[in-house]
Amino acid sequence: MSTRPPVGIDALLEQVRAGLDRVEAEEAFEAVRAGEALLVDTRYAALRERDGLIPGALVVERNELEWRLDPTGSHRAPEATSHDLRVVVFCNEGYASSLAAESLRRLGLHRATDLVGGFQAWKGAGLPVTASDTGLPVTAADAED
Repeated sequence: MSTRPPVGIDALLEQVRAGLDRVEAEEAFEAVRAGEALLVDTRYAALRERDGLIPGALVVERNELEWRLDPTGSHRAPEATSHDLRVVVFCNEGYASSLAAESLRRLGLHRATDLVGGFQAWKGAGLPVTASDTGLPVTAADAED
C-alpha cells in the first residue's frame, strides 16, 4: 500500500484551484441570469440567517452536496439534471467551495467550479441579496442595524 506524503491545506487549495475555472461574482451573476449556470449555496444556516441569501441560489449544505447534485443519484435535487450542468458553488469566503467544486468534478460534473471570494464577494460587488426570512432585498442600512 503506497501513501502520499502529507500536504497542507494551502497547497491542497492551490492544487485544486489550478484545475478549476473559477468565476468572479459579476460573471456568476450574468451566467445565472442567462440560465447558463446553477448557483449553489453551501453555507451553514447561521451564516445564511446572518447575511442573507442570493436570490435563485439552490441551498445545499456542504454535507449533502454530492448526494443532491449527482444527476444519477436517488437523492438528487430536481435542478441536478445532467453531468454537463455548469454548477457554481459558493461558501462564505471562497475556500471550502473550491474543495466542494473539486469533489463535484470527481462525480463527473466536469463544469463545476466555485465563486472567487464566495458570498462576501457577491455581496461586496453589490449584487442582489435578500434577507433569509423575508425574501426582501438587504440594503447597506439593514446591515448596520
